[in-house]
Amino acid sequence: MTSPNRAPRTAEEFDVVVVGGGPAGSTVASAVALKGHRVLLLEQQTFPRYQIGESLLPSTVHGVCRILGVEEEVARAGFKPKRGGTFRWGRNRDPWQFSFALSPRLADPTSYAYQVERSRFDQILLDNARRLGVDVREGCRVKGVLADEERVRGVEWTDASADGEPREARARYVVDASGNGSRIHGEVGGKRTYSDFFRNIAVFGYFAGGARLPAPNDGNIFCAAFDEGWLWYIPLRDDLTSVGAVVSRENAADIQRDPVAAWRRLIDACPEVRDLLTGVPRATEAPYDQVRVRKDWSYWKSRLWRPGMVLVGDAACFVDPVLSSGVHLATYGALLAARSLNSCLAGTQDEGRVFAEFETRYRHEYGLFHEFLVSFYDMHQDERSYFWTARKVTRLGTTELESFVELVGGLASGDSSLGGDGRAGVRLAQAASDFDRAVGRLPDSDGLRNPLYESSTFRQVFREGTVLQERGLLGGPLEDETPVRPGGLVASEDGLTWVAE
Repeated sequence: MTSPNRAPRTAEEFDVVVVGGGPAGSTVASAVALKGHRVLLLEQQTFPRYQIGESLLPSTVHGVCRILGVEEEVARAGFKPKRGGTFRWGRNRDPWQFSFALSPRLADPTSYAYQVERSRFDQILLDNARRLGVDVREGCRVKGVLADEERVRGVEWTDASADGEPREARARYVVDASGNGSRIHGEVGGKRTYSDFFRNIAVFGYFAGGARLPAPNDGNIFCAAFDEGWLWYIPLRDDLTSVGAVVSRENAADIQRDPVAAWRRLIDACPEVRDLLTGVPRATEAPYDQVRVRKDWSYWKSRLWRPGMVLVGDAACFVDPVLSSGVHLATYGALLAARSLNSCLAGTQDEGRVFAEFETRYRHEYGLFHEFLVSFYDMHQDERSYFWTARKVTRLGTTELESFVELVGGLASGDSSLGGDGRAGVRLAQAASDFDRAVGRLPDSDGLRNPLYESSTFRQVFREGTVLQERGLLGGPLEDETPVRPGGLVASEDGLTWVAE
């Protein structure tokens, strides 16, 4: 933390400084600029740049992108359409589908997303921020925040393309959207809390092609469970497929010793994925010619804001990648933050009230995905495997459950419905059973209705995304929006500010 009283070498004034130019940073910067505020976005790298997280949900495409005015450009980019997901997971050895449409025969206009090359998708969002008036500066590294006893006042940064001397940008608010490698997230809420339940490591790379699932699901993400964990298979282009293995962190030494050999071995251990890649070579075009490793997937923070500073995207939280929730949570949290920033900058709402709304809703959405994914892992029946037996609800320790209760209720929202770690365990077990029964009904479905949407667990996790889609498509939700807690706020008609009900 830097004292704001030292005379800076170069100082500039803005309403908001955003650190990071990925989907979260571009979203919050664009949404604040749409209201006429002065926004500086500092990105350490130079775009286009590689990033994992290639499988999107409809809420990002048809909700956030439409609100920001960039949906048509994303549609013209030629990304692979994605109708849902295909899974070899659970009791049945046959693959099963989940569709974004309520009915496979009556697909609505927004019941699809895309599989995207993040270098291209993120560039589209960042360029859109520029068009909206955001001062975007790439190759700029934020060294720390400027703060006093009352609040954060700005950031100290350097420009790699200039003299490299420290500079200062002062603002009423700083947004940390700099990802899981953030250097400044500790200024809010201290250290991260890492999940023991999702204590996994991923090794991933790319192939120059690969077989596709039968149409119309040829654009689906395919997730296949096997003894040591699970694999993702994402068709990005006809000649490019993203393949990653998620396994226990006990495999870390083996993976880090030889990532390529470990990646190949894990693919060979899963026949459902291995057979799709028979005779297909590894990709050789940069940046897809590397095999990469990532660990510590799931974490959250005790606080997501303090006066003058807010965390969004992977700087704030991340949950396991199996349901492709990463970009959704990043852009959703960024939109929530933008509503709070716009309301404060306009002087229409109290700072504490709007950021309490931001934190309550962000935690709630993260909690829904966390709870759903615990139940999703639990439904896979493989008692022989260390990986899967360690990921049963019954193995979720008291400390983890206490942290989950704290995450979802109590501290942020005042919601005591979970009632403590004991009741949380019962609730998670019930959710797992509920979703398992819904998947079991899929083979007997008449095609007129998706049995997964009859599961309350499944419906809840996609509810807020559906509201975002309705707001983007229709200008507002089909049903009147209600506060998530007594005395809470709701979104304005344009989705960019908070208003009292």
